[in-house]
Amino acid sequence: MTTLPEKEHPNKAFGWAARDPSGVLSPFKFSRRATGEKDVAFKVLYCGICHSDLHMVKNEWGFSVYPLVPGHEIVGEVTEVGNKVQKFKVGDRVGVGCVVGSCRSCDSCKDDLENYCPQSILTYGAKYHDGTITYGGYSDTMVADEQFILRIPENLPLDAAAPLLCAGITVYSPLRYYGLDKPGLHIGVVGLGGLGHVAVKFAKAMGVKVTVISTSPTKKKEALENLGADSFLVSRDHHQLQGATGSLDGIIDTVSAEHPLLPLLGLLKSNGKLVLVGAPEKPLELPIFPLLQGRKVVGGSMTGGMKETQEMVDFAAAHNVKPDIEVIAMEYVNTAMERLLKADVKYRFVIDIGNTLNATS
Repeated sequence: MTTLPEKEHPNKAFGWAARDPSGVLSPFKFSRRATGEKDVAFKVLYCGICHSDLHMVKNEWGFSVYPLVPGHEIVGEVTEVGNKVQKFKVGDRVGVGCVVGSCRSCDSCKDDLENYCPQSILTYGAKYHDGTITYGGYSDTMVADEQFILRIPENLPLDAAAPLLCAGITVYSPLRYYGLDKPGLHIGVVGLGGLGHVAVKFAKAMGVKVTVISTSPTKKKEALENLGADSFLVSRDHHQLQGATGSLDGIIDTVSAEHPLLPLLGLLKSNGKLVLVGAPEKPLELPIFPLLQGRKVVGGSMTGGMKETQEMVDFAAAHNVKPDIEVIAMEYVNTAMERLLKADVKYRFVIDIGNTLNATS
């Protein structure tokens, strides 16, 4: 176990927090727990901004706890390990995603699906085992149990790795679970944003044919030329949709706004699967007859367990799957949140914590 100088001890932390539902973030001093025997402490170098951070700082889901330090796409370098840690050492490149704790005894935990554990502990804004509130990665240090630490391969840039820990696993997991990862299959990806563009990249790396489905015709060139999609459909063009009827084995729907499902169901072959990974605020209308007539399935998926998330990171490194990012300084975070609200980013913001957080302190 490494003993750190007092000024760097991981229970002293500095970050940016929201204090109320206005969502405005500002500098915040707080404490991390001392590194326990199975804990890994690391210096945060980069943290991605997820759309859920925007919801949480504004308490739009109704369970935010203030002060709130967001961030669950966290990567950095190990500075200290507990004396019972077996998988990591000082200097390792590591990350933390959406979850930092679970019961470890339920069926989901036994199946390496800690994300579906009824007692899973979110990386920020949740109550930890010791009763303290968790703080996220918009901060200089992080401490987590080694069970919830991910190893970042050397050939995967840390800034690009950050969004994989939420956006990446959110689309990788349903591709694998629903069997939409087989070479030669043809899938659709609805929405070309932070989730959608990563879904295209993973699916192509798996050898799958990909059609991007978007409300915006202006995204066609981006989808085909920059992201490598095979075809493009404008979801509001009924003629285009009719021409593609029954052409897809599955669809990954990343859209979080209210939108009709009927046109998407029509694109599926018999036995096709429509998988929702976005989270619209209002319930969507689900017509039943298209399901009956083609034995079609509508399902959902939410991030992934630790084993699968590590598998996803390793796959990304092996196949050069990297999200398109815009790296920003910590002090730019409030502007970034405003831009994110307008979908004004290609395609994920990543905060350069290591080089810019101290400058704002």
